[in-house]
Amino acid sequence: MPSWVNRILMLTAALSAADALSVADAAVPPSAPTYGVHLEKTWIPMQDGVRLAVTLYMPAGAKAGERFPALLEYLPYRKDDDEARRDFGTHTYFARRGFVGARVDIRGFGTSEGTPPDREYSAQEQQDAEEVIAWLARQSWSNGNVGMLGISWGGFNSIQMALRKPPALKAILAAAATEELFKEDVHYIDGVFHVDEFELTMDLDEGRSGAPDFSLDESVIGPRMNSPPWSLTYMKHQRDGAFWRAPLRPIDELEVPVFLIGGLQDGYRDSIPRMLEKVKAPIKAWIGPWNHGFPNESDYGPLYEWRDQAVRWFDYWLKGRDTGVLQDPRLVIYQQHWHAPESQSQDVPGEWRAESWPPAGLTPTTLYLQPEHRLSSEKSGSGTDRLRYVPSAGVEAGFWWGELLTDQRPVDAYSLTYDSAALEDEVAILGLPRVTLQVAADAPLADWFVRLSDVAPDGRVTLVTGAGINGAQRNSMADPQDLTPGKVYQLSLDLHLASWVFPKGHRIRVAVSNALWPMNWPTPYPMTTSLMLGGGAASRIVLPRVPVHGPEAPAFAPPEPIEEPAGIKGVGGGGAAWPGEWTVLRDEAKQRSTVIWTGTTAVSYPWGRFDHSERLTYDIDDAHPDTARVRGDSQYIQAVTDHVLTWRGRLDVSSDAHTFFYKYTRTLLRDGAVIRTKSWEEPIPRDHQ
Repeated sequence: MPSWVNRILMLTAALSAADALSVADAAVPPSAPTYGVHLEKTWIPMQDGVRLAVTLYMPAGAKAGERFPALLEYLPYRKDDDEARRDFGTHTYFARRGFVGARVDIRGFGTSEGTPPDREYSAQEQQDAEEVIAWLARQSWSNGNVGMLGISWGGFNSIQMALRKPPALKAILAAAATEELFKEDVHYIDGVFHVDEFELTMDLDEGRSGAPDFSLDESVIGPRMNSPPWSLTYMKHQRDGAFWRAPLRPIDELEVPVFLIGGLQDGYRDSIPRMLEKVKAPIKAWIGPWNHGFPNESDYGPLYEWRDQAVRWFDYWLKGRDTGVLQDPRLVIYQQHWHAPESQSQDVPGEWRAESWPPAGLTPTTLYLQPEHRLSSEKSGSGTDRLRYVPSAGVEAGFWWGELLTDQRPVDAYSLTYDSAALEDEVAILGLPRVTLQVAADAPLADWFVRLSDVAPDGRVTLVTGAGINGAQRNSMADPQDLTPGKVYQLSLDLHLASWVFPKGHRIRVAVSNALWPMNWPTPYPMTTSLMLGGGAASRIVLPRVPVHGPEAPAFAPPEPIEEPAGIKGVGGGGAAWPGEWTVLRDEAKQRSTVIWTGTTAVSYPWGRFDHSERLTYDIDDAHPDTARVRGDSQYIQAVTDHVLTWRGRLDVSSDAHTFFYKYTRTLLRDGAVIRTKSWEEPIPRDHQ
């Protein structure tokens, strides 16, 4: 019997049959901030002798013999410098409420010993995590219960560890995370090769030693500087299969209770409806209008406090305090209303609704792609629309299926578009729109991308959601097959999770293209594709239509102040390099396009200043899509007491019709003089990409 079942039975038995109060009425408030905080930095020994560095955020002022649960956050993102400000604001909050925050650097990163693993979510990372959880559970201050929490990487490995079921792990919180690595992570978005800032950051981070010493000792810096870049490894695995499945177990095996937080502007949001459908363990889900950040720090609002909700969750599962969290709606989601296409930080209009999954009142509504570029619920006569492949199309659709974007009309100009009539009433959707296309191409490789948009009466086009499909992976992402030129294929795909209300008088648009550059690497052959309309298996979209207003959701608190650590301060904002700035250069005469992305950040520490800059340059030739190229440069400048260390990484990925050409160089300088450098260069066959 799963441990959470015993937990619920114990709480149920504790309720007196004569008690007239409901469970919700009997709920206790979440733990109050009654403790001080003190930090302890120590080591966690692994069985092979490597020590992992941990910072423990301890409740101060505890009573004699008082025991606390631990909350583990386990990352490669350097707890003693890069993430020190963020970690402090997160874990002091929980420590003041009677939890021990345990912030651990993954082996080979930050202050932890050892060589970096050969990939994200490696077997070594997971084995170490099990040892860390067991170590936390047996400490003298521990009550034996451990929770995991984190965003992005920390959310990914929280889910993975919950699936491994270490005995002391009682509950997790995963934000902006997914369990689907090949299709949804940033290496092969929708199964299509992708390069962005993450590769620059992680490939260079492998080579850095820990703060504040930044050791140059050969035993420390040698294995790190020589560790192969992960981007090279990922390029050798261009289809789904054993490599991508190795860190995972089926999510329907999940028994550890899970609290999921997602954003409608985040690329990992589809994991939540999947888990709501498949997971039998207790699950609480909260999906807001946010991008890749916690609800109190997203670029898009409205913003809310999440740590108070986390305390309610972990109080229940780790302390045995009935906070009423199991009486919460299983899903609370933000129903987005129309907003103008604009990428700047903003509050998204909308309303909260408390839902089951699938949503109450769901009415799948089919709209057919029609001749004369119409979109209608009525089937019509057959027809064929053709589209010349423009590989440079797509920058307006962003770098992944997240973030708010500018007007979609520029990319629509290189797409087949189908518009409904002006709506006579509001239309609300909530779920994953399902698309079926009848297509053909005159080349052996082609991708299709579908975007669902809202067209305002003044012509502005706001992206609602979208998705892509690698035509070679039409039957299997693990067993791709070339297309037969001229043959008609039926493609089916789900667009990414959408929440939207189309206003009266607006139009619904479906746009179909064969490129979204630079989100996805272009297929190598010039071509024209065909989209068949009408017939027995008509090209269509099925919208997950719901009532415009859903069940009322509970109120959330506004963000609370975030504690700042002493001696660490952002310089000029001090945030992350992303989202940075984009520049698009177009040479119409030569039909070439260049997209340049740059990002910078700077932070001052007691031991010196850190400056980080990155640049990505994406080049493409519409007449020769096989010759696409991405060049990336990343630089870390770390000023310490008596010298300056500079880490530089240079990535160069290009292609021809049959081969990717990979180059990466990692360099370390002291006071401007090169003291170490290591390069990797390798041709990699294209595998249906």
